[in-house]
Amino acid sequence: MSDTGLWRRLLAEFLGSFFLCAVVVGSGVAAQNLSSGNTGLELFENAAATAMGLFAIILMFGPISGGHFNPVVSFVDAFFGGLKWRDAGAYLPFQVTGCIGGAIVANVMFSSAAISISTKHRASGPHFLSEVLATVGLILVIFALARSGRSHLAPAAVGAYIGAAYFFTSSTSFANPAITIGRVFSNSFAGIAPSSVVSFVSAQVLGGVVAVGIIRILYPRVTPREAANALVPRLSDRALEPTTTKEQA
Repeated sequence: MSDTGLWRRLLAEFLGSFFLCAVVVGSGVAAQNLSSGNTGLELFENAAATAMGLFAIILMFGPISGGHFNPVVSFVDAFFGGLKWRDAGAYLPFQVTGCIGGAIVANVMFSSAAISISTKHRASGPHFLSEVLATVGLILVIFALARSGRSHLAPAAVGAYIGAAYFFTSSTSFANPAITIGRVFSNSFAGIAPSSVVSFVSAQVLGGVVAVGIIRILYPRVTPREAANALVPRLSDRALEPTTTKEQA
């Protein structure tokens, strides 16, 4: 378990969530502007930007906080002992506010109103099932790699999975309660109406619970150390401090 200062980890989760939602919403608006009327191309552009952006964002902030940017990932990590429960709880508001901030900035970058509540209704039975499945797959990718000692592949694997899930799920794979809430604040291709949020978040939480059950069956010996290194191994406070002249010598 990393001893990185909590304030650093909270800032990293806020910034990572901010950039993630800015990428998702911004690329959605850009796709809508560039390929208006061609939904397949819009979705491809949005998915490609999200997959690549998520890969880079995990690499940027993962060494500080673990690169979660997703409350489901944080609480599953806490369940397996990789993160303290109170820290997972502390991550949540920073992840949500970061995503809201990212959506607002994305709106402004494309000359839209800073806050424009989405009218895109997504709640349905197929969407609910899609979000359960998308979240289960995301958690399995992360913890299967952690348990098998391949966490160094997680940033690329998570980006690739989310990019693929944009197409194989009818919900376009939000798989993240924080990003779901953030996308409410942009009435664009990537948005979601407030009335659909409860359904999506419920499905994502259920997906996290199902994923925990599957992980316990397939990988019954996930250790706290492995969980702590899920996605990206976190650096210690000492590793983040400047090196003194004496230490360099």
